[in-house]
Amino acid sequence: MSYKVAIFDEEHEKDLEEEVNAFLTALPSQKYIDIKYHVAVTCDQKGEQIYCFSAMIIYKE
Repeated sequence: MSYKVAIFDEEHEKDLEEEVNAFLTALPSQKYIDIKYHVAVTCDQKGEQIYCFSAMIIYKE
């Protein structure tokens, strides 16, 4: 048995939610191990906030 990761990166949290849910729908629940979620925020040169929402799913192949 080997382990794999799937990484998702989106600018909007709803887009990330849709991508992760679509992946999990296709993944049998006994193969799922963990999900790591991360949010990063920075400002561009104009002072506008830029968000990055990401998730890493660890699962059994």
